[in-house]
Amino acid sequence: MTSRRTVLKAAAALSASAAVASAFARTGKTRTLLILGGTGFIGPHLTDEARRRGWKVTHFNRGKHAPDGVAGVETLIGDRNGQLDALKGRKWDAVVDDTGFVPKYVKMSAELLAPNVGYCLYISSISAYASFASPNDEHSPLGKLDDPNVDKVTNDTYGPMKALCEQYSATAFKDRASIVRPGYIVGPLDGSDRFTYWPVRASRGGEMLAPGTPADPIQVIDVRDLAAFMMKLVESRTNGVFNADSPPRAFTMGALVTASVNASPAAGTQVTWVSEDFLAAHWKPDDLDLPPWSPMKGDSAGASLTSTTAAQKAGLTCRPLEVTVRDTLAWFKTLPAERQAKLKAGLDPLREADTLKAWHESLGKPRA
Repeated sequence: MTSRRTVLKAAAALSASAAVASAFARTGKTRTLLILGGTGFIGPHLTDEARRRGWKVTHFNRGKHAPDGVAGVETLIGDRNGQLDALKGRKWDAVVDDTGFVPKYVKMSAELLAPNVGYCLYISSISAYASFASPNDEHSPLGKLDDPNVDKVTNDTYGPMKALCEQYSATAFKDRASIVRPGYIVGPLDGSDRFTYWPVRASRGGEMLAPGTPADPIQVIDVRDLAAFMMKLVESRTNGVFNADSPPRAFTMGALVTASVNASPAAGTQVTWVSEDFLAAHWKPDDLDLPPWSPMKGDSAGASLTSTTAAQKAGLTCRPLEVTVRDTLAWFKTLPAERQAKLKAGLDPLREADTLKAWHESLGKPRA
């Protein structure tokens, strides 16, 4: 439940945001934002949102995604692994850490920047939580690393590494930092295809497998809503930890599938829901990874029920799922044909067809 202290903190944050904005307006000073990264998925949307709000943006990255830089944005070339010379002696009003995965490198950059940067927002992940057997909130236990110097990101180390990165960022900036833990980040520019698979698959017609039931909850955050929320925190210099995701049960797998089918009505896609128990009996455990859906039993039972109350109090809003589906599909169709032909996530067509055949046979309704 939301405490009186939480409500008061949220009100104070809004007041602080107005005061900061007013102060900048009076002085005419341009606010400066450093983004560690800036050219991948979150970075471009965050850059657009910051510039829309009047911030001057600097990117620090290796120059891989955008070798020529981004128009209107200063680019500093370096690397998180210790090549930080371009950051030395520089001052910014705020920094957003968009590329922090390895704890020792996050610690290095946070300690370098803290004396000269007014505020830090570290982008973490709900994967930082130790368990998903039951719903988490911001006070739930986090994963822990056996070796704090580990630098290899795997399925087992990713979450605990993010948790330790959070600790290093918060320690360096003390009460001048926020930690944002998004769930599945979706929308235009998402190169993972985890969410994108569903509208793309629906657009290709035929019988489409959907896992579980239409009522199964999912949680996603449109990258544009995430960017807007993060800039609210930056502008108000809000200190705290926030799960940035859609509210529990606000979205369902049924709503996602329906929106995906409606986005391509001419495809004539027919949806068949296959039960979680059937999938678990016929697939290996790793094959049940069909984001943003997750099994409603066992170790992942609470994965799609993460509390987002604190983030909502601090100003997070989520656009309709139908809008994200439509915009994601439209963006995907602008990609080269060879890229569109090779989805990086979702069901392999042969596996989908074989599973659907077995499902119909189990019901005594073999397909013609």
